[in-house]
Amino acid sequence: MNAPERNWAKNVTFGARRLLTPTSVEELRHIVGLSTEIRALGTRHSFNDIADTRGDLVSVAGLPRTVEIDSAARTATVSAGLRFGDLAAPLHESGFALHNLGSLPHISVAGACATGTHGSGVGNRSLAGAVRAVEIVRADGSLTTLERGHPDFPGAVVSLGALGIVTRLTLDLVPAFDVRQWVYEGLPRDQAVHGFDEIMSEGYSVSLFTSWRGGPVDQVWVKRAVDAEDAYEVPAAWRGAALADGPRHPVPGMPAGNCTLQQGVRGPWYERLPHFRLEFTPSSGDELQSEYFVARQDAPAAFEALERIQDRVAPHLLIAEIRTVAADELWLSPAQGRDSVAFHFTWKPDAEAVTPVLHAVEEALAPFGARPHWGKVFPAGPDDLRGLYPDWTRFEELAGRYDPEGVFRNDFLRRFFPRSGD
Repeated sequence: MNAPERNWAKNVTFGARRLLTPTSVEELRHIVGLSTEIRALGTRHSFNDIADTRGDLVSVAGLPRTVEIDSAARTATVSAGLRFGDLAAPLHESGFALHNLGSLPHISVAGACATGTHGSGVGNRSLAGAVRAVEIVRADGSLTTLERGHPDFPGAVVSLGALGIVTRLTLDLVPAFDVRQWVYEGLPRDQAVHGFDEIMSEGYSVSLFTSWRGGPVDQVWVKRAVDAEDAYEVPAAWRGAALADGPRHPVPGMPAGNCTLQQGVRGPWYERLPHFRLEFTPSSGDELQSEYFVARQDAPAAFEALERIQDRVAPHLLIAEIRTVAADELWLSPAQGRDSVAFHFTWKPDAEAVTPVLHAVEEALAPFGARPHWGKVFPAGPDDLRGLYPDWTRFEELAGRYDPEGVFRNDFLRRFFPRSGD
């Protein structure tokens, strides 16, 4: 089959020869064992060339779709190609939930975990933080399962596809819960900066949306976990912000119907924790995205640093989001070793105009050791990032040991983890 021409945002043209979609793990193992260069393709929601290859792309979406729930262990072993939105309902029907979800339920489980994708919440780890075991087809076609506690495990979850093709993951579960969501508008700037920790702790998941045009924060999305006896009364005014009088979309002018239900309407976790509904395309894809993680205690200073360059940022921006992510111990996770705040930028689709602004953003955030999201647009190179990850060298060794011939290497990995002969 021909390879797909572009990613979802249409800013990356794939250079792969073919897109292969095996229907069994055995077929996948055979394909990989004969390959000299191959990469896994998920739902195409990355904004750089992390998924591309000069060889073949392979999708695991055609593998048997399985959700195996172990109620006693509180885990689910799931097909790597499943989207979070497709996985969530079966979990909920069995009385379980994932601890967190990203803003899009449209992304695949394996792709999200491999790049450190996340949701929000002071105590909530990234999506990869729920992984208890990962099953991988290695370069020789063999099948390996790594469980939490194995010395290679912390490098194998957020792996950027460097170790092999992930076929299944085992995820930690929590009891199913309901969520109410509401939006406040016009949060005063001083509240956002000086009351940051209190604001971000107001709900199970909290997001700030700003256009970086000065003045108040445009919107605050608060998602509050509730139980059967919940009687929380949502105040009409909160910290100087006003409760929205109707549903909202984070991006001005976009239809709010694409978003999950707000205004305090109770619903299951998987219909409230994402910002966007599975049955709708959240936008046309005509955008670029970047995201940078800093330590949570540095959030106010990082906010002020970005304010100083807002005149450069705002003209090219659709909207920006600020979220919290709890620390984990995964070697290449942007939240590794530190509770983090993620500054996310959704840009207008003009790479030539956005690139110099990104250099300014990285310069502004450099004092805080900002780590970029692996699947989004960023100009930082390996010399900029190597010192920000304590286990960078361990990951290089791990990738070399699992894939000595470079079957899973591509231009992205060659840039950041070069080997002799590249």
